[in-house]
Amino acid sequence: MAKVISLVNQKGGVGKTTTSINLSASLAFLGKKVLLIDLDPQGNTTTGVGINKGDINLSIYDVLTNKCSTKDAMLKTKYKKLYVLPATINLAGLDIELLEKSQSEPGFAKGAQLKYHLKELEDENFDFIIIDCPPSLGLITTNALTASDSVIIPVQCEFFALEGIMQLLNTIRLAQKQLNPNLDIEGVLLTMLDSRTNLGFEVVDDIRKFFKAKVNNTIIPRLIRLTEAPSHGEPIIVYDPKSKGSEAYLNLAKEVIDRNGK
Repeated sequence: MAKVISLVNQKGGVGKTTTSINLSASLAFLGKKVLLIDLDPQGNTTTGVGINKGDINLSIYDVLTNKCSTKDAMLKTKYKKLYVLPATINLAGLDIELLEKSQSEPGFAKGAQLKYHLKELEDENFDFIIIDCPPSLGLITTNALTASDSVIIPVQCEFFALEGIMQLLNTIRLAQKQLNPNLDIEGVLLTMLDSRTNLGFEVVDDIRKFFKAKVNNTIIPRLIRLTEAPSHGEPIIVYDPKSKGSEAYLNLAKEVIDRNGK
């Protein structure tokens, strides 16, 4: 049974998409079969693993609106053991579409479409399913939380890092109470640490005091190579395998594997 993990934070620019791409690729590099689901209308996760948007015939939008199955839309990337459910700009209006369908179509449960469709993949024997959520807390993210076993919350090592976190935690608690009682916080991931400043390390201390054991041991550094890699359609482990970014995401993947006994 695949472990389903969502990357969630309603703030943009915290390293959510970068982490989705590189955690998935690192898990695959370590021998795990991984499905990466892109739920962000921008589709940066899709292009970040080398998928040309012009080659996409079916996407996660078609899956969530019951136009096709997950297997129909799923694509094999050029990286061994790594698959993707791609996103297109069609996702931009999906929140409203899902709300209308949940009100008008019997059996179209609010927030449960993704969970329903992931059951179609049970015979694919994925080890991990990683979901990149949009920077919002609407119905698309609700679908991800309902379908997930756990969430990873990327938090940027900068001023105001904790801003909005309480709102996110409240959303997770609501999802636990109303939709998915088994949802857990997999980890809080510190990202974009600039080791040249004291502020970054002060934020690290604050986050560790707030979240305690939930904070991942791995910290993702702020690196130009990490920001360059997606524009080349490559995870950092391929784009610059000897970089500190590659080392960090491999360490994160090992943490995730160890925590889940896989």
